[in-house]
Amino acid sequence: MGALADWLEEKTGHRPRDLALFDLALTHSSRSEENYERLEFLGDRVLGLAVAAWLYELFPEEPEGRLSQRLNVLVSRASCADVGRDIGVPAQMRLGKQARDDGALDSDNVLGDAVEALIGALFLDADFTTAEHVVQRLWAARVGELESAPKHPKSELQEWAAANNRKPPVYILSGRSGPHHSPTFVVEVAIANVGEARGEGATKQEAETAAAEALLRQVT
Repeated sequence: MGALADWLEEKTGHRPRDLALFDLALTHSSRSEENYERLEFLGDRVLGLAVAAWLYELFPEEPEGRLSQRLNVLVSRASCADVGRDIGVPAQMRLGKQARDDGALDSDNVLGDAVEALIGALFLDADFTTAEHVVQRLWAARVGELESAPKHPKSELQEWAAANNRKPPVYILSGRSGPHHSPTFVVEVAIANVGEARGEGATKQEAETAAAEALLRQVT
């Protein structure tokens, strides 16, 4: 447990008071019925508020829509998972053998959830201000990379269809495979009389985004 406390202090700047909270935040459901899911629920909300408040201060001239675009990118499952990889979360995770063998340590779902659970644990172990400071520390490079608010591929595709007098894109879930803890979704998107494409992702939303990106490459 001392090694876990040292790792947390090194990566977050916070020395945990109740180490059991952080151990729980790194425990997958394949390992124990007592796992990170409740902490992930809390951490998701803490992360959203911390990033929203941060963006509000960083970009005082931007309207709500552009702030929302930034927020969606920064709190996405993929961004959370990337933060987890950056700080070495996979090496700290506690998983069952089957989940480990199935590649759960490479799953954006698992790593993203664990990072949100860690944020929830920080909030409970200290306070919102501490969690907020850790979020700013871990996400600092990502905020700096966003020189302008990115446009979500689904929004961009919708706007392209409207600008070209086409019907809106239609998304259909065409497949799902893989284990419950690490599924792969397949989504097809089509614009009538224009074209169609497909995408895969760890969630339905990720698959829709990938499909939209693929169709955008065809039409733009």
